[in-house]
Amino acid sequence: MKLIYSTLLFLIFFSLNSFGQDMKEGFTYLETGKYKQAEVFFKEILKEYPTNKTARLCYGRAIGLKGDAEKAVTIFTNLLKDYPTDFEVKLNYGESLLWSKNYLKAKGYYKILLEENDKSFPALLGYANTLSNLKEFEEALVYVDKALKVLPGNPNALVSKKYMRLGLANKKIQTKEYNVSEALLKENLETFKNDKETLLNLANLYLISNQIDKAKSTYELIGENTENKLTSLNGIALAYHLNGDDKTALNISEKALKSIDANTTETLKNQTTERYIQALIWNKKYTPAATEIDKLLDDNKAPENWMLSLRATLNIYKSDFKKSLEDYNLILKKDSASFDGNLGKANTLKASGYYKKAYKSAENTLIFYKNQKDAMNFVKQLDLSFTPFVETKVSYSYDNGDNKANAYDINAEIPFSTKFKVLANYNYRVTSNDVTNLKATTNNLLLGASYQLLNNVTLKGSFGVTSSDSETSKYNQLLTDISINIKPFKLQNLELGYKRDIQNFNAALLDREIVQNNLILNYSLNTNFNLGWFTQYYYTFQSDENARNLLFTSLYYNILEKPALKAGVNYQNISFKNQVPTIYFSPSKFNAIEVFVNIIKDETAAKNKEWFYALTAATGLQYIEDEEKQSTYRIQAKLGYKFSEYALLNFYGTQSNIASAVATAGSAGFTYTEFGLRFKWIFLKKPFFKK
Repeated sequence: MKLIYSTLLFLIFFSLNSFGQDMKEGFTYLETGKYKQAEVFFKEILKEYPTNKTARLCYGRAIGLKGDAEKAVTIFTNLLKDYPTDFEVKLNYGESLLWSKNYLKAKGYYKILLEENDKSFPALLGYANTLSNLKEFEEALVYVDKALKVLPGNPNALVSKKYMRLGLANKKIQTKEYNVSEALLKENLETFKNDKETLLNLANLYLISNQIDKAKSTYELIGENTENKLTSLNGIALAYHLNGDDKTALNISEKALKSIDANTTETLKNQTTERYIQALIWNKKYTPAATEIDKLLDDNKAPENWMLSLRATLNIYKSDFKKSLEDYNLILKKDSASFDGNLGKANTLKASGYYKKAYKSAENTLIFYKNQKDAMNFVKQLDLSFTPFVETKVSYSYDNGDNKANAYDINAEIPFSTKFKVLANYNYRVTSNDVTNLKATTNNLLLGASYQLLNNVTLKGSFGVTSSDSETSKYNQLLTDISINIKPFKLQNLELGYKRDIQNFNAALLDREIVQNNLILNYSLNTNFNLGWFTQYYYTFQSDENARNLLFTSLYYNILEKPALKAGVNYQNISFKNQVPTIYFSPSKFNAIEVFVNIIKDETAAKNKEWFYALTAATGLQYIEDEEKQSTYRIQAKLGYKFSEYALLNFYGTQSNIASAVATAGSAGFTYTEFGLRFKWIFLKKPFFKK
């Protein structure tokens, strides 16, 4: 916070002796901030009059205000020895303690001065400024008001009070007392109408408290002063980005960039360029963003941290985390307290799978920026991903072959570290058919664990048992689900797995006790130009000596980011070694192709006390054996509500007439419907390893 150091100058004029007229030039230097000239002037005076108190005071002030605080303290300490009862000397000594940032000592000294004279304006203001520097803003405001009672309307005291309010408002933001912070900033605006610093702090408050429209209006108010046009446009662009409108943010940034002229300061030019490149990145215009960044780096042999931060951000968006990490390390090498460096590195490490290191970087951020909202939220979200949860689901399904099923699932994950977690799943299902009068009940229990072998390799395994009970048979079978997930290259995921389960679509199939052994491969590829590809392959060999090949592949395009909207084409191919159509759907060849549209606002994107949803609609054609083509449709929907970070509830439903959706005999022409209710509860506030 800026301190006002001229509060004692008026006292010195009352100290003028016979040399006063000769020192008028030196006083003018002090008043106008020409401290180097003042130092030279009073040094010459002291050569002729080394004991002159006024000249010594002025020389000490010139030295201190020029920046040599320790030397000024020495000068005033010596003066204090010569004039131990002189209140003016004491005041100057107290102020020199502020210059040298010895705030604790200054606090004690000003208390003594106020005991001597509690109506002294310089003592009251000096004590208030001391408290402000110690971030004791509430008490600082009390004493600056006392100073203003002594000298009402004093501009130095009013400016000090402005910065005290700014400091207290920022403190209240950290404790999420947004209304109190807003009131303090508006008080400042009553004294200093449309003050730029106060308005910027107010806009920042609105951004942090997610009052985006108010932030936008505040930036527009800043822009009413043409000198602040670029600052205003840069802020408005950020507000649009935080409100999810990146296209408008880029338009505003382009307008700001075109407004740069010969009178624009280097700092403001850099801020505007930075916002423009950020807006390009937000809009996934990576090639022009990279061109602009390269231009900056080529023009600067020693690139500044904000330039490196832009390149690191671009590489995060492109999922090139290795390059991003290199830049954040360069930033921190130059400035270990860099906010962008520490929190940016934390995000990069998290995305790369280095979770412990990500925690460390986020904690470093909070050491330098106590209670900073983004850093605290990062730690909170990381905590939530490693906090035990339980998820329950009840569902009802039926098809037009009179098969019905009621099911209840409970799934739990208990992480014991960032690498290791225990898994548990229980499923209870009752399936029946009124026509065949068959009914069967199954109980499945799986227990397992997941372990991160490397930052990009995770092994997961579960083992359990299924118990089936019907009127004609009763048996137990082993269940297994083992997979290894690998991220071989950026934007790619590969999963290899083995799964052992039972054909359980309906009671008739359960009675046959057909064990399925599935070898599974899942592969997904994303790109930086919105195109994505997912492929799944199953090879299944069964206990009835049948075997199945299943290939599913999907090519899609991401149209919008918020809400996520994508469209694409799916293709599916199934073939069985043996055809047993009277028992279950087992064609020698099955092909299906469909086009789909999917819109989703995922639960992870939803804020607290907010709805989330998903809707998929697909239509296409299926070809079973050599039969005529048949039209298909598929509708899936989800609607949920997020009560808090720890609890959510959603309803879901699906209906399809694609033959592969069912496993019953003669599946052509069948439709399948399922709907259910899901509840997820994160039942602890923090991960086990943080307790």
